[in-house]
Amino acid sequence: MIRQSHTTNGYQKPMLAYLSPSRYIDFDNPGILAVARNLAREATSKHDLVRRSFEFVRDEIRHSSDFKLNPVTCKASDVLIHKTGYCYAKSHLLAALLRANGIPAGLCYQRLSAGDSGAPYCLHGLNAVFLKDFGWYRIDARGNKPGINAQFHPPKEALAFPIREPEERDLPEIWAEPLATVVQVLERYATYDQVLANLPDVELAF
Repeated sequence: MIRQSHTTNGYQKPMLAYLSPSRYIDFDNPGILAVARNLAREATSKHDLVRRSFEFVRDEIRHSSDFKLNPVTCKASDVLIHKTGYCYAKSHLLAALLRANGIPAGLCYQRLSAGDSGAPYCLHGLNAVFLKDFGWYRIDARGNKPGINAQFHPPKEALAFPIREPEERDLPEIWAEPLATVVQVLERYATYDQVLANLPDVELAF
């Protein structure tokens, strides 16, 4: 666990990676800053700000495959402009909005069956946010639909997908930046159906 410090803006140096802008989590973009300011203006607390940010990305940004939408997005600012993205891209936007308001946010992944069960498998992207009262807490803004009901109810997690079989996995790491295999897929393919046919995956060590 990365603990809070009172030496560098309230955080130890390793935590600063979860507060910084980058190529894909580009919260220095004016559009992202404007949305982040609006969310902060409406929030009554840091806890409420995280919830509002999560619900904005979950509900206002449409999942590319669910809605059969193009273009394929990757950078947080592009997700916001086009109002669509795969789970990975939506997690980049949520991280950007949270970091823009000084809330540490990282990227997490699950390995899940791409169908009802069994092979093929693929990665699913979500977020972890650092909450003062609870530590790192995972949230999943991929978008709800029948059978999927992700919520913000700390300290209890309410993610989109449960782990159901041995080949599925909650990957334990919290990354400051997207995995290369995720970025490669999102930047290689131009349409949502091409991404759907080539979802990223990783090998597991059992």
